[in-house]
Amino acid sequence: MIMIQKLHILFAFVLLATLPLLGSAQAPNLGSTSKFVLFSTNGAVSNTGITQLTGKVGTNNGSSTGFGNVNGGMHDGDTTSAQAATDLLIAYNQLNAATPGFFPAPLLGNGQVLIAGTYAITGAATLSNELTFNAQNNPNAVFIIQIAGPLSTSANAKVRLINGAQACNVYWKVEGLVDMAAGTFMRGTIIANNAGINMNTLDTLEGRAMSTAGAITVNGVLAYTPIGCGSPVLNGPTAPTLGEAGCYGIFSADGPIQNAGISNILGDVGANVGLTIGFDPLTVTGNIHPIPDGSTALAAADLLLAYTYVNTLSADIELLYPAQFGGNLVLTPHTYVLNGATTLTDSLFLDAQGSANAVFIIKIYGALETSAYARVVLINGTQAKNVYWMVNGAVELADYTTFNGSIISQGAISLFTGTTINGRALTGVGALATNAIQGAADIPTTCQTIVGGPLSVQNGQTLEAAALYPNPFQGQLNIRLSETAAAAGATLLLYNSMGALVLSHTLTEAKTQMDVSQLPAGIYIYRLTQQDQLLQSGRLISQ
Repeated sequence: MIMIQKLHILFAFVLLATLPLLGSAQAPNLGSTSKFVLFSTNGAVSNTGITQLTGKVGTNNGSSTGFGNVNGGMHDGDTTSAQAATDLLIAYNQLNAATPGFFPAPLLGNGQVLIAGTYAITGAATLSNELTFNAQNNPNAVFIIQIAGPLSTSANAKVRLINGAQACNVYWKVEGLVDMAAGTFMRGTIIANNAGINMNTLDTLEGRAMSTAGAITVNGVLAYTPIGCGSPVLNGPTAPTLGEAGCYGIFSADGPIQNAGISNILGDVGANVGLTIGFDPLTVTGNIHPIPDGSTALAAADLLLAYTYVNTLSADIELLYPAQFGGNLVLTPHTYVLNGATTLTDSLFLDAQGSANAVFIIKIYGALETSAYARVVLINGTQAKNVYWMVNGAVELADYTTFNGSIISQGAISLFTGTTINGRALTGVGALATNAIQGAADIPTTCQTIVGGPLSVQNGQTLEAAALYPNPFQGQLNIRLSETAAAAGATLLLYNSMGALVLSHTLTEAKTQMDVSQLPAGIYIYRLTQQDQLLQSGRLISQ
């Protein structure tokens, strides 16, 4: 009797020890397929309706058709899709080989709650109402659903995640057609083996839809690759340095500026070539430069540097349909390019994915115009000061447009009635017109002091903080500080035409001769600072 009791205890101990193993699951290695939101190894990928996608789209044998702008790029029959096909097969085999620990009924949902583990259904399955994955406060909890037949969902079926569960840790391996009814909210990576995937109107997928051999069809859906589980944090490119141009809310380097109506502007207003008229000092929080001066000259030089930097920046993603920009498109922190005249209609969402310092750069090679009441919407931590629009052409923001970010253009800019721009309108070439707008730039603290800083005045003339000569220079540069600047010390910063800092030197003597023979020929911008305050800026030429 004692022996039998011991055997029962031993059996119970073994059973308890194996339960975690039965319930555990290991995520497959998705490889390059992790960057795809829709992919088929062998089959067409097609869309109808307005579909918003974040992630790559493609097929290794077939074509992708009917898609508008995709936040991730298209890959049909190229080296990227070939690698994805290889990686998808590896991921499928890993999911297929996972040992199941749970065997639920084929009708999933209806309030059902599943904990981490591998689940096997021996035939076709249906998802109805709500299915909840509970990670039990373990963010690494993995859920694998193996379905030995097709999977269908009822209208408005939903997958919920609670207690730390993440969509990036949910996997569906389906041996048949995946058919999602309208309004389904699906989460996880779906791999259909030798069958297609259908997504219908108003479906949402936080995950991926992939097939080893089958067509993928979507119609007016929202689908996006999940974040977490080691996915890269998107911070975007390095922002351009605006320099003195960053002190302006409205600026043209070469063209007049004219305002009509009551415009409220935060930031300086001015032009380096032409007059600036029509602005009321009572509604401009900043300096109005009615005629060109030293500040506008420096701003023009700095704006050219910023434009050149952005223009040469490599794009991560090309948006293929410039005339169909907007329409509730969601972009993430990247450098984008649109090669053609661009029309922004309805809404564009910029999603920083929780990173407050994430940078967005949108390069447009052509004109930019908006429809009336169009809007750029910032979500999940995006800040207007981190959004830049490079436009190689004219810009027209139609009536009551709400726009976020700084425009750096090479063409005329027209901001029509009721436009709100949380940022700047800056152009290197062209007239700039505003009409009863609201403009608010994020002005650096260095702009709160007048360029030239705390300099002395003699006989009514403001004296320079320093003289830099010769200009142009070759091999050597002389810096002579004023008495005021020399007494407190100063720092000389030198930037190349790309805006990169190439020299920093602390000046402690009234006169300094510097060896600059290492500097290549070209145009440089210098800044003379004292205790983080700008004393003087200008342009130098190395021969």
